[in-house]
Order: sequence, then C-alpha cells, then structure tokens
Amino acid sequence: MEDNNNKLAVLWTSGDPEVAEKVCFMYTNNAKKQGWFDEVVLIVWGPSSKLLAENKMLQEYIKTMQDNGVKVQACYYCADMYGVVEDLKKMDIDVKGMGVPLSNYLKEGWHTLTF
Repeated sequence: MEDNNNKLAVLWTSGDPEVAEKVCFMYTNNAKKQGWFDEVVLIVWGPSSKLLAENKMLQEYIKTMQDNGVKVQACYYCADMYGVVEDLKKMDIDVKGMGVPLSNYLKEGWHTLTF
C-alpha cells in the first residue's frame, strides 16, 4: 500500500470569508509552499463554492495556491446547487463529483482537515 502520510486533503465548507482567508487558505497554501506535505488538495464543498464564485480576493488567493502547487477540486453537485459550476471551472478548478474522491482520500490514509 502506498504511503500517503505526506499527503493532505483540506475540505473547505465554510461560507465565511474570514475563515477562508485567515485560517483555511493560509494553512493550505503554506502546507504546500513550505513543504510540510508533498501533496496538498483543497476541496471546495458546499457554501464555500458560492463564496469563492463571488469573492475576487479569494479567487486571487486560489490562483496563488495553484501556482504554488496546491491542487484545487470542487464538488460539482454543490457548485450546481449554487449555480457556480462555470465560475469555478474558469478558475481552473477541477469540478466533479467529489464523494468518491474524498472517500478515497480518507480510505488511503491522507491527512484531512475541515474548515
């Protein structure tokens, strides 16, 4: 079995911009940029998808994280409920059904954080 001890999946569900900027994004970006984890995935899920589609500052932060090597994925079904699928795709976010990928991260032993 592959050693996934150095992989981090961050589940961002909060619709609070302060939680995004001051906690979730700061840690997620630094986890990759500073080499705390080899692989870092940010999963946009639920209310966070609507917030991201509406908040230019957070969109710029997402671009910085992507440039630093953070993979960004979003739940298609959540984004569709808020009517923001295309908005997220325009940010080069991998928008897809996330139930199976998230379950796989958990089963494969990735470290997980939820904000």
